[in-house]
Amino acid sequence: MRPRAGLASALTALLLCWAGPALAASPFADWAAVVVAGDYHGSGGGPTEAFDNARRDVSKELQRIGFEQGNLRQFSVRPDRYKDKPSKSEPAAIYAALGELSGKTKAGCLVYVTSHGAPQGVVIDQQILSPGILGRMLDATCATRPTIVIMSACFSGVFVRPLAAPNRMILTAARPDRTSFGCGEDSVYPFFDDCVLKTSPTSKDFAALASAVKSCVALREIQEGMKPPSEPQVWIGAELRPLLPLYSFPSRTPAAD
Repeated sequence: MRPRAGLASALTALLLCWAGPALAASPFADWAAVVVAGDYHGSGGGPTEAFDNARRDVSKELQRIGFEQGNLRQFSVRPDRYKDKPSKSEPAAIYAALGELSGKTKAGCLVYVTSHGAPQGVVIDQQILSPGILGRMLDATCATRPTIVIMSACFSGVFVRPLAAPNRMILTAARPDRTSFGCGEDSVYPFFDDCVLKTSPTSKDFAALASAVKSCVALREIQEGMKPPSEPQVWIGAELRPLLPLYSFPSRTPAAD
């Protein structure tokens, strides 16, 4: 069978990247990434910084593991509040950014959304971004490239089956029929995002990160007495799975803290 063009190109780029003096180059340097805070309301209805805190600090962590700042776009419902100048969270703007960034990068794509969720999809300001719409966005922009989708929201497991493809990994904060936790007005981060940030520095790649996040969330929910458990979901396509170890994270050093 002829290999899918996007994954074959990605593997070629990795091999070239690691040849000779270019050994130190990040395998994520030619990836497009968008990180979205989709709401600013806490679980009680008042304002919260939890989603924007996660947006900001997940973006910093992605840059630490090798994503280029120029290839990463952040989105917030209230962008004027923040010094890092994110774009306004809107489905059309996210789609446009994916198109622009995937046009100037060649290796892969990452989409990270932190927000409230519903059985129909994830909240993006006053709209619902459904799994079907996000799938069409990815098909039109990232196509067959290696693609990581991380959805931090209640009911976010609804994204797994519609987005599943051989070149994709999907990690969600909850089962399709479960809520996630930690988006109160006084929360620093949602539980799931907090676990991403805590476990990424000691994870070797995205597959290891997914496993560590699932364990971290389960422990946090037990400690806080949250029921029923959210049960984060992970799905990795057959063509992407053997490539993930090649997309390795750098070790965190004390100087990086």
